[in-house]
Amino acid sequence: MSLAEEHCVPCRGGVPPLAGEELRKFAAQVPEWKVIDGHHLAREFAFPDFRTALGFVNEIGAVAEVEGHHPDVCLSWGKVEVRTWTHKIDGLTESDFILAAKIDQLHQKG
Repeated sequence: MSLAEEHCVPCRGGVPPLAGEELRKFAAQVPEWKVIDGHHLAREFAFPDFRTALGFVNEIGAVAEVEGHHPDVCLSWGKVEVRTWTHKIDGLTESDFILAAKIDQLHQKG
């Protein structure tokens, strides 16, 4: 099953953030996302105008609500920047990669 077909699992804390080979394995599945300092994922998406970018932000918001996992999203003219990490453990979990894959899937549809 691909990451985009899975669902985010709420983190209750008490687990270590992904690191090493496990982190690399998940990162390879969302190659357009950057792992920043082993702490969060980031990706920038380009659009032809503000309206299209805003529509994409709204789609991200809908997916985030369904998954119960909410990224930081920055909207500007023709550009959307997304960052995600699991705040409860201040690092990355599988859910961050699932959300990234779902956001990639939205972008591919558009």
